[in-house]
Amino acid sequence: MSIFLKRLISDFLGYMRDIRGYSETSIVTYEIALRQMFEVSEFYEEDSIWILDITHFRINIVENNKKTIAKKLSAVHSLVSYLQDQRDMKIKLISDEPVKVPKTLPKPIDEKYIREVLDSATLIERVIIEMLYGLGLRISELSSLRVESIRGGWIEVVGKGGKSRELPLLPLLRSTLDRYMESYAPQIYLFEKDTKAMNSAQLRYILTRCFKKRGIKATPHQLRHSFATHLLNSGARISDVSELLGHSSMSTTQLYTKLGDSKKLKEYLSAHPLVGQKAY
Repeated sequence: MSIFLKRLISDFLGYMRDIRGYSETSIVTYEIALRQMFEVSEFYEEDSIWILDITHFRINIVENNKKTIAKKLSAVHSLVSYLQDQRDMKIKLISDEPVKVPKTLPKPIDEKYIREVLDSATLIERVIIEMLYGLGLRISELSSLRVESIRGGWIEVVGKGGKSRELPLLPLLRSTLDRYMESYAPQIYLFEKDTKAMNSAQLRYILTRCFKKRGIKATPHQLRHSFATHLLNSGARISDVSELLGHSSMSTTQLYTKLGDSKKLKEYLSAHPLVGQKAY
């Protein structure tokens, strides 16, 4: 049965890549987790139901931090969902206890640092930064972005689960894109190399190198967080920010509001009528 499970995992990874459009980075992450699971788990049929016992897998990863464990279990859950929905298999997963992961966000990058980097960035670096910070895109969304998706002052982005959303282009970004199109003349994808779309890893490298030259450590995910945090701190409605980010639940977006607590306190202390009142 182990050979059968190995083939099912291979089919699943192909489905995630070819049908669901997941990035190579995500596919590799899934593949590593599922390979670890495959090597120590039991897979057998009992009373017309397939049993996937991941007890030994759970034991092997118990020393990992909670986020890593949660990600690896998520890969297993995705595999099981694929087998149930796409292969019509009845599966029972054993040792499937959830892992509670604290919800944390990386620290946003200060606006002045982003402006400083933009001032000295090359054209391609500037487009990448402005797309991530100006639109709040995921790096995978930027990698798969097609030229035809950019129409006038709007851009159509395909996010997780194939869900698309329309985002307004800032005039500054529209101007930068026009210069980029004229200089690089991309044919199908906004970022291309040898007629193929540049993957997430290639774009991430360009971005991190750009910030590193200015002595700043930054990731694409941090720019997305900065986009949301700076909008909320400037008074944007959380429902609007949630829609721009492509979040399926507003509770996910609400995590960003915690990052603005110090600003809220400062504004409260300067705005409340009792501030400055003489104590008796």
